[in-house]
Amino acid sequence: MGGPSRYLHHLTGRQHVHVAAVLDSATGRCLGVESFPAERAGYAALHAWLAGHGEVDAVGVESTGSWGAGLSRHLTAAGVGVIEVDRPDRKTRRQEGKSDPIDAQAAARAVLSGRATGTPKSGDGPVEAIRALEIVCHGATRDRTRAINQFKALLVTAPADLREHLAGLSFSRQLELARRFRDHDDIVEAQVRFALKTLARKITFLDQQINDLEARMNTLTGQAAPALAGTFGVGPHVAAQLLAALGDNPERISSEAAFAKLCAACPIPASSGKTTRHRLNPGGDRRANNALYTIVLVRMRHHAPTRAYVARRTAEGKTRLEIMRCLKRYVAREIFNVVTRPPAVPTGHDIRQRRLQAGITLTALANTLDIAPIRLSRLERGLDFNNDLATRAATWLTQNAA
Repeated sequence: MGGPSRYLHHLTGRQHVHVAAVLDSATGRCLGVESFPAERAGYAALHAWLAGHGEVDAVGVESTGSWGAGLSRHLTAAGVGVIEVDRPDRKTRRQEGKSDPIDAQAAARAVLSGRATGTPKSGDGPVEAIRALEIVCHGATRDRTRAINQFKALLVTAPADLREHLAGLSFSRQLELARRFRDHDDIVEAQVRFALKTLARKITFLDQQINDLEARMNTLTGQAAPALAGTFGVGPHVAAQLLAALGDNPERISSEAAFAKLCAACPIPASSGKTTRHRLNPGGDRRANNALYTIVLVRMRHHAPTRAYVARRTAEGKTRLEIMRCLKRYVAREIFNVVTRPPAVPTGHDIRQRRLQAGITLTALANTLDIAPIRLSRLERGLDFNNDLATRAATWLTQNAA
């Protein structure tokens, strides 16, 4: 008889505990239920308690991306196989009731029956670091937008003298003047000046914070997935969102079709009778889906092959939404292959070394490639990534720098 199968169910964050249920892998009988604190000592005690029932066949953990992340990492590091488990479905809850031991046993049976098979994200590499930075950067960007809107709205209702003083100036100049506002005799204008000064300083601070975070994200992305960073239409935020969906162990996703489904980029059948059609998928990782949408928008505006594809499909009678759905599916396939089987793309450092060895100036090479010198400079310094440009530069140097 095989050893017991284990499932671990996490309670609410307020209670800070994990509930573990042990099932016999041969009979399905529950051998015990126990609670442990959600801390390192509790993880060790929980692992020891499980091992005390016999050989561990499998451990299912709920909420491996949030409350169960620490426990999942601890068990994985200890060599225990961890399976990601969804919360119990509504039918089970209606029939069996709702309590943490009941939920733990119900999900344990999902592991035992093979319905739960997902591998959780490891959360122990550069992708987790990028995800943390992207969360802060996303919040800072949102706060900056809100502050800008507040600044402009406050300026509309400001006293006439103050409004006319800033009218017709660029926004950056308005911020520069607002940061240096002094007090005023009139109580209303004095407080409006103070409010505008506060918002101007906040916007400036958030600008600097966003730039710093994006620089860190760009560096980490270039180290973790340089081919992804150089893909057309992929910037720091888009790369971070896609890597967060894949995790530090992208091999857990079995195929590019599975990744497309994860990103909600796969069409869902919506056929009835003699009508055969598909519709967009409203589920999946919405942030990853937004990243694919951003890539498609950029390519539809600036990528010649994509623009040609859009023109051809439009002539065939396809709508813009249908074309974007097809493009998102294509991009999802491309991104998955770039991350899991990265192509051999020369780095900016390699291009710089080869250019210097050939005695070619940066400006001369940039002119040959028909690009601005600053673009080539940023590529060589590792500040920007561009697979197409790097390949073109390396090919030209190979053919002409002998």
